[in-house]
Amino acid sequence: MEEVVIEALTSHQAEERIHAAMELNRLTSKQKHRLIEKGIIHPLVSMLDSNEYEAIEAALLALLSLAYGSERNKIKIAKSGVIHILLKLIHFESVNLTELSIATMFILSSCTTNRVSISSSGAIPILIEILHWEGPNISDQAKLDVIATLLNLSSWTQIIPSLVSSNLLTYLLHTIYASQKSSDLVEKATALLEKVISSSESALENTAAMPGAIQALVETIEDGSPEGKEHAVRILLLICQNSRDKYRELILRDGVIPGLLQLSVDGTWRARNLAQTLLQHLRDGSSNGLDTKQLKNEVLEHIMERIDHAEDDGFDDTALCLSDGSQIKVYHKM
Repeated sequence: MEEVVIEALTSHQAEERIHAAMELNRLTSKQKHRLIEKGIIHPLVSMLDSNEYEAIEAALLALLSLAYGSERNKIKIAKSGVIHILLKLIHFESVNLTELSIATMFILSSCTTNRVSISSSGAIPILIEILHWEGPNISDQAKLDVIATLLNLSSWTQIIPSLVSSNLLTYLLHTIYASQKSSDLVEKATALLEKVISSSESALENTAAMPGAIQALVETIEDGSPEGKEHAVRILLLICQNSRDKYRELILRDGVIPGLLQLSVDGTWRARNLAQTLLQHLRDGSSNGLDTKQLKNEVLEHIMERIDHAEDDGFDDTALCLSDGSQIKVYHKM
């Protein structure tokens, strides 16, 4: 079977090559590995250079199948020169081929070894450009794949300046603001935004200053996925830590306290700790000598008491009172 596939992929007949590429999807992982060892990647990549839609589609699907679940295969595919071809195919006239190319780039970027070569290939501006495509030219799934690819690549910190200098931050914040807060798209957008601003003070300041940014993050804390809430609260914490005096009142006036109270009780482990820390930063006054551990315990105690009585009291006209007499005031969104 394997020899038949190799022979067909090197055939001069287009139909035979397409059929062989499609057959790859039905093979076992061991069979695929043996085919890669026998040089199957090169003829598949050569098919991508044709102008035949069916040949390109079959080759992309075959490469996705070979790459899925195998770091070794991802590395070999990336080293074949396929990255530059994928970047050309992204602008192909077929939406389906564009999205398959994006999906292939995403899968290859999930391998740490490939990230420097992808980032150095000129992929960053092309990927960011895709995010601004509208209408039938791109689906939400493809945009999700692009954001996930950029998130993978951002582990190579040298690309952060290029992300900051682009209009990526504007797109991410617009996506967070305009999309359903519990969606995968918002979850990945907040994850990428957190990664960028945690590595760049200018990105942090630009994010905080964008109209509607804090409101969108507050809404994500309230209605996002567990991971999305975690990313959103860390972004707000970074903003507050960077300039508490400048942004404290704005964060409070966008109604963050109810979401932080709830998150401090039922969020992920990381989200609970981040929410409690942000609550401390939003407090009026100083710690009056209380150490951090003691203050965290007191905050959590009062938060849980407040949540337990939520049905009777609600969050209207609420202030979180600490034992030292200071308060975190709840501002209402009108």
